[in-house]
Amino acid sequence: MKILVSHQLNIMLFLSGICFVIAVLTVFTKSMPRKRRNILARLLAAATFLLVFDRYAYMYRGDVSERGYWMVRLSNFLVFFLVLYIVHSITHYIDNVLRQDGKLEETPNRLVLCDILYVVGVALLVISQFTDLYYTFDAQNVYHRTSGYVVCYAMPFLIILLQLSVILQHRHTIRPLIVVSLVVNTIVPMIISIIQLFAYGLSLVNITIALMGVVLYIFVLIDFNEDLAKARTREIEFYKERQRKEHSMFVQTAEALVNAIEAKDKYTNGHSIRVALYSELIAIKAGKPEEECEKVFFAGLLHDVGKIGIADTIINKEGKLTKQEFEEVKRHPVIGYQILSSIKEPPYLSTGARYHHERYDGKGYPDGLKGEEIPEIARIISVADAYDAMTSNRSYRSVMPQDVVRKEIEKGIGTQFDPVFAKIMLELIDEDIKHTIKNMKDWHTVASEELINLSLETGEHSRSS
Repeated sequence: MKILVSHQLNIMLFLSGICFVIAVLTVFTKSMPRKRRNILARLLAAATFLLVFDRYAYMYRGDVSERGYWMVRLSNFLVFFLVLYIVHSITHYIDNVLRQDGKLEETPNRLVLCDILYVVGVALLVISQFTDLYYTFDAQNVYHRTSGYVVCYAMPFLIILLQLSVILQHRHTIRPLIVVSLVVNTIVPMIISIIQLFAYGLSLVNITIALMGVVLYIFVLIDFNEDLAKARTREIEFYKERQRKEHSMFVQTAEALVNAIEAKDKYTNGHSIRVALYSELIAIKAGKPEEECEKVFFAGLLHDVGKIGIADTIINKEGKLTKQEFEEVKRHPVIGYQILSSIKEPPYLSTGARYHHERYDGKGYPDGLKGEEIPEIARIISVADAYDAMTSNRSYRSVMPQDVVRKEIEKGIGTQFDPVFAKIMLELIDEDIKHTIKNMKDWHTVASEELINLSLETGEHSRSS
């Protein structure tokens, strides 16, 4: 106890600095509702001045100068007043919590009584300045308690007791962390006020009340940070759900377009999905990120959407096409580009549609791009498209044997195909012992376990290498 007495002025100075800093921070803490923020800021500012004037009361105690005379009296008056004001601020804080968190429409009667007791307490304090009800000063300007000193503690004590009863009654409507902070801010000062009656010369109550203001701010900040974290989590979940819905809608739209293409061309049933899967396998084996592989898949899925704009008689013609008819077919990349260009997000769909018939040597169509001028996603689809074309029945020929297909792709390295992706396609052919890729015949085989396993094995192979 002696140690506290000897160091209490330093403790007060330190705590008053902390209260002032937190009061300023509270003003700028936008995570709190405005009214609650203002109450806390006023409470902490009052705690700052409480400690400052309590310190002055001790510093000027026994100072018989005129300045000492007025400083001691002013300081003691403000100390008693600020204790009442801080307790009164907590009443308003509890009311705010109950209205916002507990959804109460009216202030509980006991909190109204707290306000009345506050007014009574202030009135008695003013009266005490003229009647020596609470304290008096001797000729040496030293503070002394009087017989009515207990009354000055009775008012804040009764207010705190009423606050505690309200908190406990409505504890189930308030968040647990706030309940704990309020209970601590009522019980601890009550205990300390009882001790204070027997601890003359030590400002336990004032130090404790200021410290409780700091504790209350910390609890409030933790609680609102948890709220913000939950809000961010909900927001993230909302956006994830929206993305899932948008992705699902995108997939359904893509499927609808593919079904339209499939219905138009009876000779290429399943071609779009197979090209999409082959393209994805190439991308996986090339070590592309998962997101990039998905882009390749969907670009491959819609690469032939432009065929919707080609006449059915040409698309389903038996035998070879005339030069004029072939020129008409060569328009489908541009038509596909025009259809998919209206989809601003994702833009890669139109890229795959326009450039998948470009050749690495620059002899392709529609723009005659060469080498790496051709977008990478189109260079991947080009190999996959050629592979499926050669391994599927067409109106002008039957399925080509796998060894012949392999030779054709090998022959096209550096001329028709990008060397890197063509070699990966050759590796896929060589690794595909069960001919899973070759035996892909229709849309429904997308769910084939063999295909899924092949994709996974290919992905693991590329990652391990």
